[in-house]
Amino acid sequence: MKYKFLNINKILFSILTLALIGCTDLDEKVIDEVLGSESLANPESALAAAYGQLGDGTFVDHGSVFALQEYSTDEALLPTRGSDWGDGGKWRAIHEFTWDANSDVVKTTWDQLNFGITKSLTAIRSIEKSNVSNKALFLAEAKGLLAFYTYTTIDLFGQAPYRDPGDINAPIQVRKAETTIDELITEVEGLIPDLADIKTQNTHAGRFTKQAAYALLADMYLNRAVLKNKTASTFNFTEQAVNGSGTDMDKVIEYSSQLINSGFFSLESNYFHNFDINNDTSKEMIFTIVQKKNSNRNADNDLAYMSMERIQKPSPDNRGTNASCITPEFYYSWNGNHEDPRFHRYYQYDDGTWFKNDGTDVSVPSTSKVEGTGKPWFHFNRGLQVGQQYGPKILSNGSFDMTPDGRIKVYKLFTEKNTTLAADFTPELNFDNPSESVFTQAQINRGVRVFKFEFDPGYGNNGTSGVDIPLYRLGGIYMMRAEAYFRNGNITAALADVNKLRTSRTREALFNNAPGVAIASLDATKLYNEIGYELYWEMYRRKAMIRFGKFDLPGTVKPASQPYRRIFPIPQATLDATKELSQNPGY
Repeated sequence: MKYKFLNINKILFSILTLALIGCTDLDEKVIDEVLGSESLANPESALAAAYGQLGDGTFVDHGSVFALQEYSTDEALLPTRGSDWGDGGKWRAIHEFTWDANSDVVKTTWDQLNFGITKSLTAIRSIEKSNVSNKALFLAEAKGLLAFYTYTTIDLFGQAPYRDPGDINAPIQVRKAETTIDELITEVEGLIPDLADIKTQNTHAGRFTKQAAYALLADMYLNRAVLKNKTASTFNFTEQAVNGSGTDMDKVIEYSSQLINSGFFSLESNYFHNFDINNDTSKEMIFTIVQKKNSNRNADNDLAYMSMERIQKPSPDNRGTNASCITPEFYYSWNGNHEDPRFHRYYQYDDGTWFKNDGTDVSVPSTSKVEGTGKPWFHFNRGLQVGQQYGPKILSNGSFDMTPDGRIKVYKLFTEKNTTLAADFTPELNFDNPSESVFTQAQINRGVRVFKFEFDPGYGNNGTSGVDIPLYRLGGIYMMRAEAYFRNGNITAALADVNKLRTSRTREALFNNAPGVAIASLDATKLYNEIGYELYWEMYRRKAMIRFGKFDLPGTVKPASQPYRRIFPIPQATLDATKELSQNPGY
C-alpha cells in the first residue's frame, strides 16, 4: 500500500486491530481507515495502532531513527564491506555527511515518524468521538504519543506536520522546532493529571504513563535550548523555563528526580539485563517498545543482528550480518575504563562454563536451547567486541559441530565471505580512501562491534526479537540529571549521579561481582564520555554531540560540517506532494 501523509483531506494508513487490555497483546488484522471519515477505527484499535508504529520499524530498525541518531555520530557507522552494504551508498552517506533531500534513509525515517503522527491524530479523534471507558486515560496516552513522535520529528527535521483531528476540513499546519518545543512541553505537562502511574490501571512500561511523561519532559527541557536555535554557535541552557519557576536545567532536575525518587524504578547491577531478551523484568524500564519474537510485525532484531559477523551463529539457524561497527574515536574514549561493567560482560552457562572468547575455550554446553526449534543455543559475550572472535562451526548437514559427549565445539572464526581472513575486529578502520567508508573483501573484519542488545534466535528467525527496546530507562535519567546539575554549576551533585551509575553496575562472577569504580572529578569531557558509556547504541548520541559542540567536528570518514547539518532535510518527495512544507536551510 502506498502512503501519503497529511495530504489535505485524506490520510490513508494501515491500523492494527489491537486490544489495549492488560499487556496490550495485539492481534494483527489490518484495516484501511481515512482520517476525517465517520468509519473511524474503534478507540482501542486506533490507540494500539499509534503504539504499534513505535515498533513498526520506526525505533527498532537500524535504518530509521537509529540510523539518523547513531550513524551520523562517532558511535556507529555502516561501511560497505566488500560486496555487501553498498546499496547505492545510502548507509555511508549518513556517516560521511553527504545525505541530501533524496536520501532513502532520510525519507524512510520521515515517513515512519509521520505514520506515528498520523496514527496518533487518528487515535485522538477516535477517542474524542467515543464513549469508551477510560476515555480520559486513553486520550492522554494518545496525546502523549503525538508529543513523542512530534518531538522526535522536530529534533531530526526541524519541523513536523499537524492537523486538527477534530476538524476534517482543517488545513495542514507546520510545527517549527523553535516554537513547537515550548508548546509540546506545555501540552505534556497538561496531560499528567489524566495519565496513570506505571503498573496501575493495567499499564506497564510499554504504555505512556505519568512516568513516561516525566522522562519526555526531562528530555525536552534538556534539549530545549538546541531546538530553539539548532544552528547557533552556543546554547542558553539556563533560560527561564516554559512554565513555573526556575530554568530549563532546574526542570530537568525536577522531572528526573521525580523518576529517581518515585520508588518505581532502580538500577540493575547487571547493566546488560536492560538489553536481554527478558528485559521486561528490568527494574529500569520507564517507557519501552514491547516486542514479541514470534510476531511478523512490530518486532526487529536489528540492534543485535547488524553488528555481528555472518560467521557468528547463535544457533544453527541464525547468523549475524557483518554490517555496523563503531569508530576508533568512540572506542578509544573508553581508555582506562575497560573494566567498567558496561564495556563488556562474559557469558556463563548453567554448568559454570564461561565463554572466554580468548582461544582457551574448547567447548561449551549444548543444554541451552532455542525457543521454537529446540536446537543448541550458543551465547556470545556482550558489550564491545574487539580482537579475534571464537564460536561454533556449522557442519555440512547444517548442525553445530559437537564433541562426542554432546557439547558445542568452539573454533577460531574466519569471516564467512573471506574464509582466509580471521574474524579479528580491529579498533582501527584504516579506509583506503579516508573520505569514504568502503572496505575491500580483504578488509571486512575491521571495526569493533557492539553486542549490547542480546541476539534473539527464537524460532530460527534472524529478523524478529523479544527484546523490548528502551526509549527511556532509569540509567539515562540519571545521566540527564547529572548533565543538568553540571550545567547549573553543581559539579558535586553531577559527580554523585555519575558515580551512582558507575558503582551500581557490577561485573560478572568471574570477577567476584566487582562494582564499577568511582571517578574523583568531573569536567565536560568526562561527562560527555560518561553519557556515551551509559547510553551507547540507544539513539541518544547525536543529541549529546550537538549539545556538547562535537557534532560538527571532523572524524573518521566525516569532514568538518556546517551547522545546518544538525538538521536533516525534508524529503524531496514530500515537498513535491505538498505546498505547506518548505525545505530546511542549506539543502
